[in-house]
Amino acid sequence: MVLKEKLEAVLNVGLRVPSIMLLEVLYRWDVSSFFQKIQRSSLNNNPLFQYKYLALYLHYVGYILSLVLLTLPRQHLVRLYLYVLTALLLFAGHQVSRDYVRSELDSGYEGPLYLEPLSMNRFITALIGQLVVCTLCSCVMQTKQIWLFSAHLLPLVARLCLVPLETIVFINRFAMIFTGLEVLYFLASNLLVPYNLAKTAYRELVQVVEVYGLLALGMSLWNQLVLPVLFMCFWLVLFALQIYTYFSTRDQPTSRERLLFLFLTSIAECCSTPYSLLGLVFTVSFVALGVLTLCKFYLQGYRAFMNDNTMHRGMTEGITLLILAVQTGLIELQVIHRAFLLSIILFIVVASILQSMLDIADPIVLALGASRDKSLWKHFRAVSLCLFLLVFPAYMSYMICQFFHMDFWLLIIISSSILTSLQVLGTLLIYVLFMVEEFRKEPVENMDDVIYYVNGTYRLLEFLVALCVVAYGVSETVFGEWTVMGSTIIFVHSYYNVWLRAQLGWQSFLLRRDAVNKIKSMPIATSQQLEQHNDICAICYQDMRSAVITPCSHIFHAGCLKKWLYVQETCPLCHSPLKSQSQPAAASPAAQDALEPANQNQREAGQASPPADVAERQGETLDGVDADLESDGSSQVSAEPEQDVPQNGPHASARLEPTPSVVRAGQ
Repeated sequence: MVLKEKLEAVLNVGLRVPSIMLLEVLYRWDVSSFFQKIQRSSLNNNPLFQYKYLALYLHYVGYILSLVLLTLPRQHLVRLYLYVLTALLLFAGHQVSRDYVRSELDSGYEGPLYLEPLSMNRFITALIGQLVVCTLCSCVMQTKQIWLFSAHLLPLVARLCLVPLETIVFINRFAMIFTGLEVLYFLASNLLVPYNLAKTAYRELVQVVEVYGLLALGMSLWNQLVLPVLFMCFWLVLFALQIYTYFSTRDQPTSRERLLFLFLTSIAECCSTPYSLLGLVFTVSFVALGVLTLCKFYLQGYRAFMNDNTMHRGMTEGITLLILAVQTGLIELQVIHRAFLLSIILFIVVASILQSMLDIADPIVLALGASRDKSLWKHFRAVSLCLFLLVFPAYMSYMICQFFHMDFWLLIIISSSILTSLQVLGTLLIYVLFMVEEFRKEPVENMDDVIYYVNGTYRLLEFLVALCVVAYGVSETVFGEWTVMGSTIIFVHSYYNVWLRAQLGWQSFLLRRDAVNKIKSMPIATSQQLEQHNDICAICYQDMRSAVITPCSHIFHAGCLKKWLYVQETCPLCHSPLKSQSQPAAASPAAQDALEPANQNQREAGQASPPADVAERQGETLDGVDADLESDGSSQVSAEPEQDVPQNGPHASARLEPTPSVVRAGQ
């Protein structure tokens, strides 16, 4: 059953390719110019010139027939091709009969066949061919009435009956006429079939439009005709014919540079019409999809197909090619100019594919570096792909600079490849940092700062590249030729690649600076407090050797809390607001009691006094403490401020119970 479905899918595509080929031929054939050439050659008495308008009508009829073949249902399309195949077989049978009659006339022998070996051989050969034709016609038409397809056997039967050769010629003509009458009778009996099909199709289309709308109708036709695969197959056939035509007319071997030029010119020849351009667009889309699929398979193996990401489908590259081809008027150019323009467009498409490959590889490589997977093969695949994405865009940029003169447009095209290489370089550096941390016995507490600096560095390089492109464009506009399109591109490039990058980077810097100020305004937990706390960080679930205390008396790693503050300015456990020193807030009694024993422990241990900002904040907090709370030794710290915190999760006990140092201070 699966094999039958696959065969039907192949037939659904393969049987529609000739219709697009016919549309391609009709689009390239200019009937008016053809008849103008005939008129200039002073052949007005030519029959073709007399039937000029008939040929024009037939030209438009050819368009209609092509569209009918393209949209015909599969079962009717198969039946139509079977009828055409039967007609071709009948024509081949009559061709064999005519050749046999001619050979007999040339020999001039009219005696019995068994007395002349050559005549007997010709007869047996023609008879076998005719029987094969009759059998094939019967099988194709699925009928047992073989006599309907055996009219071309009459000359052989007449020769076997020793009929004179001149009479055999008339018998051969009668057989051809009889077959023609059979074909005409068949066409007349099925004359209303196209009308009935058109009527049924129109009724179904009206019903679908009334119920579901035009969009649903378009999607249904798109899926039934499988237009992307259909146009891709059409373009591949056209490209293969172009390559075959070139190599069949050349005897000398082709050099490597000549092969590259041949490749570009063949593609240029195969996108000279809207149909072939659409075929190239869908072919590029499927090639991009195949490359991205191979990239995911190379990185993850068969696991890549379990959770397939629908974001990378290759349509972006195809749409990019279509937009650039339409904007530049690719179809209207000469073949040589079209080939050079295609080299630039294909460079942009390949750069887009490389960027999509990086989008796939970046999270996989970083996750592999952060995990504890020690498979050398996985790491080799990840690093090798990153090295390819680092070197190949730079090599492409170098090669295209060798063929074209540097200008603003070319610099914009090359900048995308340079940015891809910079992004890959940043990914590799972060991967190396993760691997270094993996081989260390102790984790690096300020690893997030190092990663931030690495990301900031290559983001800064990306910003500088975009800024250089804008500066070059402005200088070329000021000192060179000014155009509206060039100025528009400079403005768009300046807004999206310079202004938005600078704004995003500045916002990230402000968020980080604000988070750092909040962390600096919090007291640092002492070793005694960490021992009494005896718990892990509630953010990263790792042991704490150094930590900070929030105003709500919770303890976290400084780096973990800083990353949390990038997202929101509340405590991760109790969701109390965390204000920096520049934004003071009323401290809770639990926080005030937590700060006093911390300072007392620092003085008893002979440690240095806290920083100035922490001491100032502690002073502000202690000023608001009630005197009765200091004198009353039996007062204990209440856990009422944390009653509203949900008691589920791995650290529910840490949220409900105060730290041991706070309880001891209360006692």
